[in-house]
Amino acid sequence: MAEFQLAAELRQAQGKKNRQLRREGYVPGIIYGPSIAPISVQFPYRSVEVTLMNAGGTNLIDVEVNGDSFPSLAREVQRDVVRGDILHVDFLAVDQTQRISVEVPIVMRGESPVVAAREGILITGRSSLTLEVFPSDIRDSIVIDLTTLTELGSEVLVRDLTFGESVTVHNDPNEMLAKIVQPAAARAEEEFDELEEELEGEEGEAGDEEAESEAE
Repeated sequence: MAEFQLAAELRQAQGKKNRQLRREGYVPGIIYGPSIAPISVQFPYRSVEVTLMNAGGTNLIDVEVNGDSFPSLAREVQRDVVRGDILHVDFLAVDQTQRISVEVPIVMRGESPVVAAREGILITGRSSLTLEVFPSDIRDSIVIDLTTLTELGSEVLVRDLTFGESVTVHNDPNEMLAKIVQPAAARAEEEFDELEEELEGEEGEAGDEEAESEAE
């Protein structure tokens, strides 16, 4: 049984009639999946709003229709572009024996001691990863512990994360997710010092060549 439950009713309204359904306080939706025929449903607005807010797109929701329960993921939520109201929800009814692809958000926790000492800054890459998992292995988030980044240049790549043999990651294993770099001002100053040293070296060499020329 999933952690979240959502009661639904069979929906007769289709097309333009869904506008009236929304005015009555319902959200039209559909349940589909590899093992079932699509089911048109409707939900009380407040109940689907709260459930989606708590479950997100990575937690299974038991959608109950006429006594039947469908473990599902909220695959697509259509919203009003101005008000943000929920207009329609697509639920994917999962087969517990088959793996599915899910987009899992990345969460950064803690603080790098280098950043805490103001000797470096954190840059981050993508905000989520695409994982292929069994429904029972779906996770809320992928946590990166920033306290492990203890020096300039420390980084976390996709390949550094551990998920287990049953999980397939569809992202580039060499992609950077978090990295500690030198602050721009300090880097610019360092580059200026290097350039200054290089110019001084060139001037010294030119002076030596001039002295040798005069001696001749």
